[in-house]
Amino acid sequence: MLKQYKLRFYNFRLIIFLLAISLIGVTLVGTAASDLKSKQFAGVVLGLIIMLILSLLDYSWIMNFQWIMYGFNIIMLVVVRIAGDSANGAARWIGIGSFRFQPTELSKIILIVFFAKFFMDHEETLNTPKTLVLSGVLLAVPLFLILEQPDLKNTITVVVIFCIMIYIAGLSYKIIGGVLLIAVPLLIIFLSIVVQPDQKLLKDYQRSRIMSFLYPENEEYSDDIEQQNNSKTAIASGELVGKKLSGDDSTTSVNKGNFVAENQTDFIFAVAGEEYGFIGCVIIVLLLLAISFECIRMSLRAKDMSGKILCCGIGGLIALQSFINICVATGLAPNTGTPLPFVSYGLTSLVSLYIGMGLVLNVGLQSSTYNKEIIQKEIDRREDYL
Repeated sequence: MLKQYKLRFYNFRLIIFLLAISLIGVTLVGTAASDLKSKQFAGVVLGLIIMLILSLLDYSWIMNFQWIMYGFNIIMLVVVRIAGDSANGAARWIGIGSFRFQPTELSKIILIVFFAKFFMDHEETLNTPKTLVLSGVLLAVPLFLILEQPDLKNTITVVVIFCIMIYIAGLSYKIIGGVLLIAVPLLIIFLSIVVQPDQKLLKDYQRSRIMSFLYPENEEYSDDIEQQNNSKTAIASGELVGKKLSGDDSTTSVNKGNFVAENQTDFIFAVAGEEYGFIGCVIIVLLLLAISFECIRMSLRAKDMSGKILCCGIGGLIALQSFINICVATGLAPNTGTPLPFVSYGLTSLVSLYIGMGLVLNVGLQSSTYNKEIIQKEIDRREDYL
C-alpha cells in the first residue's frame, strides 16, 4: 500500500552510501572486465528504481503476503533443481533467453522478509518447542534445495542470517547455550571427517578449498591456493594509493595479466587493492560498514518487531557477505565464491540487495516518531471536529 511520508524521515545518508559503493562497484567491474561495465551500471539503475518504489510501500502490507512469497521461493528453487543452467558443476541459474537469473540471491531476501513476519507473529511463543520446530522445518525446505544445487556458501549464509534473526526476535539464552553445546562438538566432528580423503559429506572441490586453506604448503593443493595468493599479491602491489592514482606501471598487473580468475566477482577486492591501494580498500570497507550500521540504526526506530528483525537481517547479510569476500581475497578464509555486496558483478545479487534496502528505508520512514506524529494529527483532527 502506497503511503505519503515526510522527506525528513527519509534516510538520505543511507542513499548516499549506497550510491557511493555502487559507483565504486561499476568502476571496478569496468576495470576488471570493460564489457561488463554497462551491464553493472544498468543493474544499479534498475536496483535504485526498485528500491525507491519499495521504500514508499508499507512493508507491513508487503509482509501480509509472506506465505505467497515463501511458496514462490520454493517454486523458484525447485525449478533450478529440475531445469537450472549449470556452470562449474553447479546448477544455480534459470535461463530465460540470453538472460540468466540466480534465484538463491533473491531467496535470501525473501526468507528474511518471511521470518521477520513469522517471528513477530510467534513472539509470545518463540521459545516453545512447537514454534522452534516449525521454524526449523520452514528453514530446512529451502535450505535443502539450496544445498542440492550445490551451493554450500549460501546454505551457510542463510543459516547464519536465520540465527541472527531468531536471536533478535528474543530467543532464550538457555536455548542458545544448549544449541552451542551441541553445535560445537558437531562442528569438530564434521571437520575431522571432511579432512579424510574418502569422506562423503562434501563435494571434492569443496573439500579441496578447505584443505588448501588448512594446508597451504601442501603441493597437492597448490592449484586451489594459487588464486588467493595472486589476490594477495595484487592487493599488496597497490601499496598506499594504488597503481591507477600513482601511475606506477613498473610491475606487471596481476589483475590485467589474468593471474586472478573471476576478478570481476569473487576477487573484486583484489582489483580495488591493486588499482586504488590501501586507501581504496579502506573506503570500501568503511562504506559497507556504514551501510550495515544504518540498517541496525533503522531497526532501533522500527514501529514493530518485524521491522526490527527485517533491518537486522538485511544488515547482517551485507556485513556477513562483505566479511567473507574480503577474508577470501586476503587469504583469511577458504575460497567460497561469495560476492562483495554492491561491488561485485552480478545483476541478481545487486538488484536483490537493493530490494532489501528498499524495505529497510521503508522501516525507517515508518519510525515510531513518524507514527506518533500521525496519531497526534488524527487526535487533533477529531478534537477540531468535535
